[in-house]
Amino acid sequence: MGKTFGLFVGLILALHLSAQADSTTIRRPDTLPGQVNTSTTTPPDTSATAYEKLINAPARAAFYSAVLPGLGQAYNRQYWKIPLVYAAIGTAVYFYRQNQLRYLTYRRAYQNRLLGRPDDFPQYSDDVLLQAQAYYRRNRDISLMLAIGMYLLNIMDANVSAHLRQWNVNDNLSFRPVLLTGSHRLYAGLGMQWRF
Repeated sequence: MGKTFGLFVGLILALHLSAQADSTTIRRPDTLPGQVNTSTTTPPDTSATAYEKLINAPARAAFYSAVLPGLGQAYNRQYWKIPLVYAAIGTAVYFYRQNQLRYLTYRRAYQNRLLGRPDDFPQYSDDVLLQAQAYYRRNRDISLMLAIGMYLLNIMDANVSAHLRQWNVNDNLSFRPVLLTGSHRLYAGLGMQWRF
């Protein structure tokens, strides 16, 4: 317990120390209102990368998919996913509707039998009608949960895809193994070198 706590505290301190601000950052001098030096201000970034980041905002993509399933995928320019979204949600909705209709059919037949009216299933006993109602009600509920799950998965897919489009994958980002050497003798080791 003590070693685990010490390791945890050491990791927290190491993260805290590495998160300190760099002392070489340039600080702007304080100025009074009206005395702002306009020569040091930089113009807004109008490059294509800034435009792409604005276009593929993850929150916007998720909102569009929440409003209309598949719209977030179109926003991310992943048009091939739109038929998959509608197939997944449509299949779950289709099975929900079929199970609901069968549930109502068996429920109506059981209610008619209780009222002494003729029903559509005279060959079945009351227990069979109750079991059929329970079976189709359960399948209906599962289908509804699947439809809601596919809808939420559609929103998450649009959000994650928009995040991944902003990911930096240029050639300057690399991961290379390096050979570690000592001052007076050569020894083998494995290290990591990150460039970004």
